[in-house]
Amino acid sequence: MQAQPVGGHRRPFAVILGTNEIASAAAVRLHQRDYFTVLSHDPFPPVIRRRMAFHDAMFDEAITLDGVSAKRTEGLRDLLTLRQQGQQVAITEMGLTDLLVLQMPDLLIDARMQKYQVTPDLRHLARLTIGLGPSFAAGKNCDLAIETRPGKRGRIVQNGATERPDCTPRPLGGRGEERFVRSGFAGRWYTPLEIGQRIFKDFPAGFLDNMPVLAPFDGVLRGVVRDGQEVQPGVKLLEMDPRGRNAVWWGMEEHALNIATAVLKALILHASRVGDDE
Repeated sequence: MQAQPVGGHRRPFAVILGTNEIASAAAVRLHQRDYFTVLSHDPFPPVIRRRMAFHDAMFDEAITLDGVSAKRTEGLRDLLTLRQQGQQVAITEMGLTDLLVLQMPDLLIDARMQKYQVTPDLRHLARLTIGLGPSFAAGKNCDLAIETRPGKRGRIVQNGATERPDCTPRPLGGRGEERFVRSGFAGRWYTPLEIGQRIFKDFPAGFLDNMPVLAPFDGVLRGVVRDGQEVQPGVKLLEMDPRGRNAVWWGMEEHALNIATAVLKALILHASRVGDDE
């Protein structure tokens, strides 16, 4: 089943692996440049900054980022319909293998942020492949890579690997790793809380199976795994914002926007390289 041009115009086709805030920011910028963009959901790691991402559109919630919305699609026919309409980003549980049936992507981005996983070779699966964050090496498992760590985020790597993760989150309101609470074991996560709520130290923010998970300090809930989701050991269950009235938990943040801008720069770089080769 091949997508057909609409009115003689074929929109470039982009597949982004991941539904987190970085993947979503890239999807917004690509959609605004007339790419038909599909976000492919991966359950690992779970998305916590859900008000900064299209993730909850997977559950038919209305999510809009910078004037762009996303719609859940169940199959290739839904994707073709959404492509013809041209108004929204697609989000789906279909994996890359399923999406390749539609057509070879013009652009494939791995934005899953699986920093400690074995990274597959994405090259030759799309006309251009870009890896975001650690575990990518341009010329080995992707065509171009982009740094995501603080201090170097947005730097395009044309040859060699991105830096390894240093396990040090960028500070927010003077808090680093301590603003996150991680799962101590595999289980099902339950929470009655909504992102944006103010909670206090030692308040039970949720339960991992039957074990209560407590807020580490007073603050605003910046992110939290969706209620009812199965999680693996060591993943982030929630994030606190200690900045009080200056807390931000919605929209596209600077970190994600910088990386999305780097994706657009990578497209320009790739086009110039292709032009030089012709």
